[in-house]
Amino acid sequence: MEYKILKLDVKENIAAVTISRPKDLNALNTRFFNEMDQMVAELTARDDVKVIVITGEGKAFVAGADIKEMTDMTQSQGSEFSRLGQNTFRGLEQCEKPVIAAINGFALGGGLELALGCDFRIASSKAKFGQPEVTLGLTPGYAGTQRLPRLIGSGNALFLLLTTEMIGAEEALRMGLVQRVVEPEKLMPTVFGFAKAIAAKGPKAVQKVKKCVRRGIETDFEKGSAIESEEFGSLFGNEGREGMKAFLEKRKPNW
Repeated sequence: MEYKILKLDVKENIAAVTISRPKDLNALNTRFFNEMDQMVAELTARDDVKVIVITGEGKAFVAGADIKEMTDMTQSQGSEFSRLGQNTFRGLEQCEKPVIAAINGFALGGGLELALGCDFRIASSKAKFGQPEVTLGLTPGYAGTQRLPRLIGSGNALFLLLTTEMIGAEEALRMGLVQRVVEPEKLMPTVFGFAKAIAAKGPKAVQKVKKCVRRGIETDFEKGSAIESEEFGSLFGNEGREGMKAFLEKRKPNW
């Protein structure tokens, strides 16, 4: 597929994916979802990529879904458009490689839902967050009603979903919606710093940590612990052995 909306730059095992519809504030449309599905599949298959970073071009991360595309949809088409986005963001969750959202500006509606589908979020101090769908007579469509309360609790989630209040980066940090807030000029250097730190770790261990956390959230404690034990043991005899030997020999591991 030819990418028209997404830009890709891979350096030092980090794939930077930029959503590039700045005139439309990077609004999400069918083309975006299809491109992102293809991009995730491509980057998952690349051995030279260990971490994925997603950001937006211009003053928005993503300011929402493309209202122009949705206006004349029927009920069935609306449901299909919702499932399309849900499947794409589910793909980000299930991608074996860590995905970091670098939130440079507005992350509203579908944009916030995209950020929620990433593994963690670093925000510019100028970033703004919100779920304004009910002002349009709609609900979130890309699993925002499911991920948001799981991340920040039902009270905070319902506050954002029902009041549609737009919050700043510091309030998002207080709620646990983002993990760091930095000045705009430090956003990408900070994100790449975290990405490089992760990329230097055991790649299989990183993948399995993500798998344990993602699957554990969706099951009970005992089943989640069983998954962890299985993945813990799976690293003995290969990557784990090399890491432990390197530690004892006071050298860098050869991943």
